Amino acid sequence: MKQVVITGVSSGIGFGCARVLIERGIRVFGSVRRQSDADRVQRELGESFVPLLFDVTDEAAVQRAAETVARHLGAPTLDGLVNNAGIEVAGPLAYLSTDQFRHQLEVNLVGPMIVTKAFLPLLGADPARKGDPGRIVNISSTAGKIAGPFIGAYAASKFGLEGFSESLRRELILFGIDVIVIRPGFVETPIWQKAEAGVTERFRDTPYAEALARFEHFAGRETKRGLPPEVIGEAVWRALTAARPPVHSAIVPQRLTNWTIPRLLPIRLLDRLVAQFFGIRRRKRE
Repeated sequence: MKQVVITGVSSGIGFGCARVLIERGIRVFGSVRRQSDADRVQRELGESFVPLLFDVTDEAAVQRAAETVARHLGAPTLDGLVNNAGIEVAGPLAYLSTDQFRHQLEVNLVGPMIVTKAFLPLLGADPARKGDPGRIVNISSTAGKIAGPFIGAYAASKFGLEGFSESLRRELILFGIDVIVIRPGFVETPIWQKAEAGVTERFRDTPYAEALARFEHFAGRETKRGLPPEVIGEAVWRALTAARPPVHSAIVPQRLTNWTIPRLLPIRLLDRLVAQFFGIRRRKRE
């Protein structure tokens, strides 16, 4: 039986990935931050799910979880690590607090670094482990390539994760451990609902209030029309099991308008179109 670690499985993409992998006969070690979530996910996913209790920013807790997984594994290597846990901090960068920006990077960028370092020996960096090296799948975002307004902190974390993954993949050739990046577009997941709820009200006293109202409406609508999390789970399954998986996969609803065309347009033109869409207009000087 293959064995995989997934971070952030309490809901959304992480839960969808865990469900898909378990249905295909894989044992999943999944991280949550609360015991109540661990108990609930355990009930819903059954005996092939092993909960791990940690926050990805807590290095000591992550290391203890890696030791727990090592005891379950015995001598064989871990087949995969899926860095999925993440948050989204929304708001105009000019008015976002430094602490909010820092927290975004701590969870979405420093967190995967902490988790990856802890589990690398199990994936095959430790030569005493037996079996083929495992794979690392990092869940990025289309925002890791196309940064929209009001998600600058989130985009910065995902752009950073893309660079982290690129360097890591080339370094881990030494151990035969592959690193694959999956870029979801809008997905039916609470991460966006939590982030966008009330964003207009929080920044009502800024010049962006009107544009933020449009943004909040757009994000809520697109999340409702987003892909089921299990679609991302299928992509993770392929990344972990295909003989030669693509290094990057973008899984995007309405792909032509949400991914292909924006990446082909000249940047300045795309700037103007996005600003027009959200009603971001240059203010006249008095």
